[in-house]
Amino acid sequence: MRALFSRWALDSGFILALLALSAFGVAMIYSTGQLNVPSPVVEGVWIRQLVWFAFGLTAFTIISRISSNWIEWASVPAYVLAVVLLAVTLVVGTGRGTAAGVTSFLQFGGFQFQPAEVAKIATILALARLMASRLEAPGHGSRRSWQLTDVIGPSALVGLPLVLVLLQPDLGTAMAFVGILMAVLFWSGIPLTYLFLLVSPAIALVVSFNTWLFSAYMVALIGLLYLRRSRLYTFEYVAVLVFNLAVGTVARLLWDSLAPYQQNRVLVFLDPGLDPQQAGYHLVQSKVAIGSGGLTGKGFTLGTQKRFNFLPEQHTDFIFAVIGEEFGFVGTLLVLSGFSYVLFRLIRMATGTGNHFASFVLFGIFGAWITHVFVNTGMTVGLVPVTGIPLPFISYGGSFLLMCWVAAALAVRVARQN
Repeated sequence: MRALFSRWALDSGFILALLALSAFGVAMIYSTGQLNVPSPVVEGVWIRQLVWFAFGLTAFTIISRISSNWIEWASVPAYVLAVVLLAVTLVVGTGRGTAAGVTSFLQFGGFQFQPAEVAKIATILALARLMASRLEAPGHGSRRSWQLTDVIGPSALVGLPLVLVLLQPDLGTAMAFVGILMAVLFWSGIPLTYLFLLVSPAIALVVSFNTWLFSAYMVALIGLLYLRRSRLYTFEYVAVLVFNLAVGTVARLLWDSLAPYQQNRVLVFLDPGLDPQQAGYHLVQSKVAIGSGGLTGKGFTLGTQKRFNFLPEQHTDFIFAVIGEEFGFVGTLLVLSGFSYVLFRLIRMATGTGNHFASFVLFGIFGAWITHVFVNTGMTVGLVPVTGIPLPFISYGGSFLLMCWVAAALAVRVARQN
């Protein structure tokens, strides 16, 4: 216990905030099991979450004592192992709950583990090492030294596990990899214009379903490329245009390749009333639950949408809706304030270290967590399409909670040592 408290002392506010979020998460998972008609799906899961909470604290104590040099050395082997585990998951993986056709977990007897959670941490470490070596190379320490082609290496490194996760398919977790990449690239000093050009094919994919909108977008893109022509090589200029045009051309094929439930999630995001009994059911019930909570909520364990089991996945993806129903606007504001403080501390730790590897690790964790928080809370109120992505430290999920505490340990360790 003495060793544990000595680790907390490295950044007591940061760790205490994570402890509070984790303890609150266990309490909310307990609440989701308090139903008028007991369900074996959620009954007693809070005990398992509490056990994983203990595992997380143990992992935090151990990892926060490891030298940063060893952490940096292990980044490449960890990345390779994570990619192998993701590939194995595609072959022998299993799903969980209502996620039919999803192969996101590896089964070991009665134990399930999600390799994608390990892959996120390993990708952050490998990406941090790559970017740190790039910045520490002679003549590459300033923003002016970056070129558009410099994003190819980092994008490929993140793209490999991202594609493997998409093949499971797990769109929600894949979005976290995008958040990691964008956060680290931003922190490296790559101009915002290059970041926009990097994500421009995704924008082209979205607007391609309207001919006029796609045409206007391409005109604007050409104008931006012309203004930045002095900073771009000719082949970079051409490659961005060709790639955007190609994505717009194959958009319909990509849409047809999506599973029906994935198409429905996008459609009901645009119009929740399109299918309120099936694809739009999650979003409709989530909005009802949050709206009925009012200012201060109905009280702990007393949410009616939850008690009658109208709210699907209420202990995992939609636990934020339970918080809104039982604690109201005040409760959701306090939870979001807690996450804001944690993310702020990560930024402060990143700016306070003089070591490139440490700062990239911290900002990679920031990118993963802010993506989880934004997408999870946003989907419960209809700001983003419904995807299977949990809320850090609060949603039920053993491997997810464990890896959140592993990330916290890495953050504290690299920030302190450097």
